[in-house]
Amino acid sequence: MDREALWSSLGLDLEAHAALLEALGPLYQEVYLSQENRPRGMAYFDAVVADIHGARVAELLQIREAGRPVVGTFCVFVPEEIVWAAGGACVGLCAGVEVATERVEEVLPRNLCPLIKAFFGFKLARLCPYMEVCHFLVGETTCDGKKKAYEIFEAYKPIYVMQVPHRKDEESLKLWIAEVERFLRYMEEFTGESISAEALREAIELINRRRRALKRLNELRRFDPPPISGRDVLLIHQLSFFDDPERFTRKLEELCAELEERVSAGEGVCPAGTPRVVISGCPMAIPNWKVAHLVESSGAVIVGEESCVGTRYTRELVRVSENSKEGLLRALAERYFRIDCAIFTPNPERPAHLKEMVRDLSAAGVIHYALKFCDPYTIEAYRIEKDSAVPVLKIETDYSLEDREQLRTRIEAFLEVLR
Repeated sequence: MDREALWSSLGLDLEAHAALLEALGPLYQEVYLSQENRPRGMAYFDAVVADIHGARVAELLQIREAGRPVVGTFCVFVPEEIVWAAGGACVGLCAGVEVATERVEEVLPRNLCPLIKAFFGFKLARLCPYMEVCHFLVGETTCDGKKKAYEIFEAYKPIYVMQVPHRKDEESLKLWIAEVERFLRYMEEFTGESISAEALREAIELINRRRRALKRLNELRRFDPPPISGRDVLLIHQLSFFDDPERFTRKLEELCAELEERVSAGEGVCPAGTPRVVISGCPMAIPNWKVAHLVESSGAVIVGEESCVGTRYTRELVRVSENSKEGLLRALAERYFRIDCAIFTPNPERPAHLKEMVRDLSAAGVIHYALKFCDPYTIEAYRIEKDSAVPVLKIETDYSLEDREQLRTRIEAFLEVLR
């Protein structure tokens, strides 16, 4: 399908959308294509970005036109396996750039998380074809900002909200299992068909394969020098949320095979001994590459992301012990309940996992990244710094580039401490 005809059919503002894509090109050139000695396998992911609102959107539209559900999500707590088991497709909708800010602030407060304002802006400005191709969206009560914003957002797009407990105990797990079961029933009612145990098991295996491939990628970064940059790994994680999972996994496994060859040959993207950094905190959605680019262009290499766009998404697989529908749903719920998001209280798992990452990846320091007005992560930064065995740099920022040089100065000073 002709791209403009595709976007027009979805009701996009074509002029504003063209300006958005035009701005993305130079940024991608600066952050990604300017890198030296990139793996050959990154060509696939570059191609996905080059046609970011084209081929995959057309595929999703075909799925929708075939009568199968297309569902958008904003968080890694949503059990996407249920959507795939229902014969549908799941796509992540978080945005990493603020648009239509004045229009957004007519309905939302100014001092709100940039991530929430961003997905509102893309809807109000009619700039996101992924959002428009979805039948409905699935929200979740992870933070106060999101759960109240969804009440308003429902006026613009149908949205189903999952209730996420904020404690990790047996009673909370029971509530969460019931919530996952409720979502499955909702998908069955939406499609008019029962989801079989076999379909659920196949969907679990599909997404487990993708997570295994991402884990394989992340484990290759423990070598010195690492065979791939942190920027490229961040991009791969970002693309995993909306690309076709079978194709994505196949291409990623091909890349990992190439990276293993680079490791055997002692070939890396930077000299051995380059300061190694782990990024910890809030997720980074496309095209939020600011901090990653600043870190690596300042002479360090990012070897891990303790983030929802990182190990928080890939660490846990669904552990299937029985193949009944009830057993599969419980295994699915238990997997998502093990996510160590900052919404939980108390939350000892997150600093413990971060310590493991720092040790396993031989990281010299941690950069704690938090979006402004994101209370869970800005508050937990204190605990992360207090419990860390390596130096920690705490950053609070938004999606703008206005603070780029200030951040560069702070990052460069931090890296001097690590050398």
